[in-house]
This record gives sequence, structure tokens and C-alpha cells, in this order.
Amino acid sequence: MSDTSGQQQAPAPSPPGASSSDDRTMAMLCHLAGLVGFLGPLIVWLIKKDQSPLVNDQGKESLNFQITILIALVISGVLMIVFIGFLLFPLVWLADLILIIVAAVKANSGVVYRYPFALRLIK
Repeated sequence: MSDTSGQQQAPAPSPPGASSSDDRTMAMLCHLAGLVGFLGPLIVWLIKKDQSPLVNDQGKESLNFQITILIALVISGVLMIVFIGFLLFPLVWLADLILIIVAAVKANSGVVYRYPFALRLIK
């Protein structure tokens, strides 16, 4: 029998998809940064994307969604000429707010969240 009491064993690898509390917090921050527009998620993603696969994925997801929202808000602004934009603009803003909160809660739980209607421009 071999004696391994003097040797340290390597720690068990973490299961795929497992993330630390810091990773989940930064992923949540990527989504919450969307409250200030697309620059918030862009800054967080650029700083933290190489440190965690979860933050990289959720940062891209949040950034894509905020770009989609920006496009929708611009279209709503243009449509204000024919008055439909006055209804569309607050609906887009409200959907943005609600989905950001849902995504932040999911990301804080370590769940990979996909926005239901985001253009996937950044892969």
C-alpha cells in the first residue's frame, strides 16, 4: 500500500457551469449597468470578459440587449411624428427595466439568462 499522507492532492475540478460568487455578482452588474444604457454593460464586459466565462457570456447578452433597446427607442422617437411613438417609447422603456431586473436576478443565481428579443450582434 502506498502512503500519500505527505503529498497534497489537487483539488477536484469544479463542474462545468459552476461559478463563484464574484462571477455571479459581476454578471449581475453587467445586466444592472444596462440601466444607464449600452455603455454600462460595455464597460463592465470589457474589463471582466477575460476573467470569467459567465461574465463574458452575460456581458455580451446584456450589451446585445441594450443595443437592441437603443434601436427600438430610436425607432420610437422617429414614430413620434405619427404619434404611435408616444405609446411605443414608454413600453420599450418599461420592458427594458423589467427584463434587466429579471436578468440580474437570474445572473445572481448563476443562471445563464437569454433576453427574449435581443439581436445577437456581438458573438
